[in-house]
Amino acid sequence: MQELDETFWSSRYQNGATGWDIGHASPPLYQYLCQIDTKTIEVLVPGAGNAHEVAVGWTLGFTKIHLLDISCQPIRDFLAKHPEFPETQVHHQDFFDHNGKYDLILEQTFFCALVPRLREAYARKMHGLLKPGGRLVGVLFDREFGFEGPPFGGTAAEYLTYFQPYFGIEKFEPCYNSIPERAGSELFIKLRKSDVQD
Repeated sequence: MQELDETFWSSRYQNGATGWDIGHASPPLYQYLCQIDTKTIEVLVPGAGNAHEVAVGWTLGFTKIHLLDISCQPIRDFLAKHPEFPETQVHHQDFFDHNGKYDLILEQTFFCALVPRLREAYARKMHGLLKPGGRLVGVLFDREFGFEGPPFGGTAAEYLTYFQPYFGIEKFEPCYNSIPERAGSELFIKLRKSDVQD
């Protein structure tokens, strides 16, 4: 399998091979954001791609929402569409090299884009990026794919082995408001940072 680096992901955007992009914010994440009253929290969307969740979060009044992606291509496209968005909240960077502290991190088709050997490191890094009591919220695929990824699938039981050492599990259940194409194949997760050493 080829290296899933910046070159790989930029070529996918340049060639329009972005089947994970549904063209708008994921309904579970949009509805979750709509329930948050405090709009001044620090929010990160890693592996944001075309960053529909960032755009809708900004529209909803989240003034400290951050976009992170390894590829500069979707970042350039996002800033062209949203010139009012603060460039200081845009990070062209590998997730594992990023430093910051956030109240909330949103997961949307980033976990499934990473090779499975990085999943434990993903959970550990998420824990490190969150402030005490911070949350990781989003959707994960609850299915196996019949091809070599990305996307890479898995099961709830497997995923819990990565998250339980670092998080309290508030929700880890079938997603009821997936888009029709993903109905029955997504988990909604809401995880609270545990008090273990980063």
